[in-house]
Amino acid sequence: MRVRPISPERLVTELADRLAGTTVAGRLRVAVDGPPAADPDALAGALVDPLRARGRPVLHVRAADFLRPASVRLEHGRTNPDAYYEGWIDEAGLRREVLDPAGPDGSGRVLPSLWDADVDRASRAAYVEVPERGVVLVSGALLLGGGLPFDVTVHLALSPSALDRRTDPEQRWTLPAFARYTDEVAPATFADVVVRVDDPRHPALVDLA
Repeated sequence: MRVRPISPERLVTELADRLAGTTVAGRLRVAVDGPPAADPDALAGALVDPLRARGRPVLHVRAADFLRPASVRLEHGRTNPDAYYEGWIDEAGLRREVLDPAGPDGSGRVLPSLWDADVDRASRAAYVEVPERGVVLVSGALLLGGGLPFDVTVHLALSPSALDRRTDPEQRWTLPAFARYTDEVAPATFADVVVRVDDPRHPALVDLA
């Protein structure tokens, strides 16, 4: 294993080059996976314009817009780490509305958000047509290991101490869920791209070969 320090700007450039050069049948479905402390939404958002500049249409989808309703999500309380780990994300909805339509035999008609967790109701978003050679970036936590059909997976890794240090105090109850994720899924051992982000100002790419 080789760890290569890289600047945040260079990281975006290298990822954009890699994704722009990757072709699949249908649209390219990319997971940008990491705990909120690693801010996967920000990295996915930073990739949008560079990919478009490289001639690839892009849609950024946040897993946070595909949560289950509160009646299901919070059935065991608002701070239950096992429920957070096992059932907050509506994986069936994410597959049905985003990943399958963007896949090899899909229509390209993708729903960018399904549920507005702030008001606990359907987001009423309009469908978006993603053309051939388009890239669908799905960002969020706990995306890998559940069988969701991604073509490229990017995992933002934090050491336990960095995760503990950088997690918002109001979200510290989620830490056992990420410990389970590391133990049971071990995304850093198989993701296509692994980035260490203990210090977001000084990320490092991990070569697993």
